[in-house]
Amino acid sequence: GPFTFTAVRGLLGGFFLLIIILAVNCYAKTRVKKPEEPKDKKTSRDLAIGGTLCGLLLAGGMNLQQFGIQYTTVGRAGFITALYIVIVPILGMIFFHKKSRLAIWLSVALALVGLYLLCITEEFGIGMGDLYILISSIFFSLHMLVIDHYSPKVSGVKMSCIQFFVSGSLSLILALCTEQIRWSSLTAAWQPLLYAGVLSCGAAYTLQIIGQKNVNPTAASLLLSLESCISVLAGWVILGERLTLREGIGCVLMFAGVILAQLPDKADQKEVS
Repeated sequence: GPFTFTAVRGLLGGFFLLIIILAVNCYAKTRVKKPEEPKDKKTSRDLAIGGTLCGLLLAGGMNLQQFGIQYTTVGRAGFITALYIVIVPILGMIFFHKKSRLAIWLSVALALVGLYLLCITEEFGIGMGDLYILISSIFFSLHMLVIDHYSPKVSGVKMSCIQFFVSGSLSLILALCTEQIRWSSLTAAWQPLLYAGVLSCGAAYTLQIIGQKNVNPTAASLLLSLESCISVLAGWVILGERLTLREGIGCVLMFAGVILAQLPDKADQKEVS
């Protein structure tokens, strides 16, 4: 079930990061001992709040995505999920008063057109599954903004570890209440569960938190949206799938949007000079 899948991958990601944190701490103790620095209560509070909020938002986004993808196509799900490239700057302006320069908005427009060409191959309409995916995209957008707010203040790995235990625990409670969990089903799907837990959660989402310490959230959303583009190119190179002209143009537009977003602003160049 969707809740069970999200619970297992979240808890696996949490335990994976916990092992890394303990291993790093053990290694640090074997080195030359330094006087322990007093713990900053504010940093600990930010870590707890940031990790918990990220976990709650991630649980909402992942579970809604799991439900939605059962009732819509993969292409539509990919397109609607990646609408966070538009939602992030809008929510950033509303809640955090973050302004985006014109080049960022042009990048968003280019990437959005590219995503449409890449993901939507049939007549576009809104169904129940699409609505689930759209709401999940809002959760993912808020998740990026919370990361942007808290990641510069705390350890990214520790915050990510907390978010996965929160997300996994909440999803497990929902799974126990609404789904029948069978051990045989879990063992039959151990490979995708292990991949989703260790690599997708433990590695990828943690790298997102670490990376967002110095990246504008809108630019981060544009970079993350490249997963749709990379999946098409990987299918073409590795699996020998056919890349259509429409998909090729979509990839080019998305890359152009991401590159445009990374170009330095004239105001920044003046400050440097």
